[in-house]
Amino acid sequence: MGKTFAEKILGAEAGAIVFRRPDIILTHDNTASIANTFKKMGGERVKDPDQLLFVLDHNAPPTSAELANDYQKIREIAAEQGITKFHDVGKGICHQIMGDYARPNMIIVGSDSHTCTAGAFNAFAAGIDRTETAGLWRQGETWFRVPDSVKITLTGKLPKGVFGKDLSLWIIGMMGSSGADYMSIEYHGEGVKSLSISDRMTIANLASEMGAKNAVFPADEILNKHLGEIIPGTWADADAVYVKEIVINLDEIFPVVAAPHNVDNVKALAEVKGTKIQQAMIGTCTNGRIDDLREAAAILKGKKLPVGFQLLIIPASQPIYLQAMDEGLIRTFMEAGASVLAPSCGPCLGTGQGIPADNTTIISTANRNFKGRMGNKTSLIYLASPAVVAYSALKGEISDPRGTDANDKYPFTIEQSKTVDISPDDDRFSNGTWNYSDVDNLNTDQMFAGNLTYNVKSSEAEKIMPHLFKGFDDSFAERVKEGDILVAGANFGCGSSREHPSVGLAFAGIKAVVCKSVNRIFYRSSVNQGLPIILLPEAVEAYKQGDFIDIDFEAGKVTIGESVYHFSPLPDKLVGIFKARGLVNYVKANS
Repeated sequence: MGKTFAEKILGAEAGAIVFRRPDIILTHDNTASIANTFKKMGGERVKDPDQLLFVLDHNAPPTSAELANDYQKIREIAAEQGITKFHDVGKGICHQIMGDYARPNMIIVGSDSHTCTAGAFNAFAAGIDRTETAGLWRQGETWFRVPDSVKITLTGKLPKGVFGKDLSLWIIGMMGSSGADYMSIEYHGEGVKSLSISDRMTIANLASEMGAKNAVFPADEILNKHLGEIIPGTWADADAVYVKEIVINLDEIFPVVAAPHNVDNVKALAEVKGTKIQQAMIGTCTNGRIDDLREAAAILKGKKLPVGFQLLIIPASQPIYLQAMDEGLIRTFMEAGASVLAPSCGPCLGTGQGIPADNTTIISTANRNFKGRMGNKTSLIYLASPAVVAYSALKGEISDPRGTDANDKYPFTIEQSKTVDISPDDDRFSNGTWNYSDVDNLNTDQMFAGNLTYNVKSSEAEKIMPHLFKGFDDSFAERVKEGDILVAGANFGCGSSREHPSVGLAFAGIKAVVCKSVNRIFYRSSVNQGLPIILLPEAVEAYKQGDFIDIDFEAGKVTIGESVYHFSPLPDKLVGIFKARGLVNYVKANS
């Protein structure tokens, strides 16, 4: 029986737990928080400075004195620890900079959910959390569960006016936000050869939005040309076994958008055409490359934005910014009335410039459109390609840059999870249990707002607590107590890799979360904080508000009223982490 890419690069069959030494460990603005955790683990010198890549990008330039002090601390850490792969403010967004280091056959991890972008370079690249990253600084290796794999075969070629962003959203809409949960996605077929490295980075980047652990492309002639050298890569055997196989004819793809408030809420561009917008953004790690800027500039050249309309342009790196200047693209943007910002992630997650006004509708090239994602929970965010965003910005409404009166209809429909806010008079707490069983895709932005991420460190549990679940269930932080149990729906903890929610829940003394399914990074983060996550969809379905619920970890059972539901007893190592009250204490005791 043949092996998949993941099985080959991790050296074991799907489902196996292996320990491996990553080639690169990425961190960004969260490096200061990771350093604090590293010291709590007893760390003084990092295991291998050559593994580490630091990039200051998520809130750059810093927007507060506290954050500026963190940046200075990170510079000092880089110097003290001999970190040569350090990129300061303005140098670029971490996933774009990773492209300068990623090579075929590498194992890459990063404390950011979109680390999977590096799969475009035939690397196994996956996101982890901050605590696990600190453990890697200390030990140099970490554990991986070898994922099952999905094979997506591409035929044909994308039509004119259709881009890698359209293809990636197309696939997300087809599979759903948790359709590839904990899986490795491989892209095969002749159609792959028609995709540029920029397209591949966009497609790999968005793998996290369907729950995937990673996505990967072959080391073919397109990659060799980009790298300027031939590096034999790792690839799946012809007879490898997959949990799912999908064939997509690129000739049939048309422009699509992700409508509010979920990335898998995919619709044909034609279905939302005419929607009024007040703001637009082109850039981020998903679509801030030179190809993207050229597409936008070709549409904007010689034209003016509507009065009062705000268009933000964020090149993904300093070299891209300089190239755009040399090609006259920056002048084109500014003459059209756009604001060109330094390379940064800030506008994407609401930590920097460009936070929208109340009730604003935005179209963006970013990778997430969760409620409140850009810093204002009353705004509506649509996601689309740079061409669609640029053309829509000129019109002041969502428009088709192909100039045709298309009547496309997106062919796939998945049940959309409703967006839920718990009103103050909706009491979800009783008998020591918080009932969110009807809430699917409860994301980390709802659990802990993105604009607080770098003002409150993940190591500062006491400071996290007052903000926990604010804007979703405002009573939670004040009323939660030691021993409470949380019941949740499907894809719990999706979204960003920020570990603040799991830190806060563990600090609050939550005994366990019982849910239908869980996002893979959030699961790892919860283990690292000593917070058990129990996957029992049948128990969640049976639970009713007010039911008595109890959990016996050693026996592997959850009792709800008179009914008992069983789960597999936890592995010894995980039990050890839970008993130690988290990975920090476990590593300190066992290093």
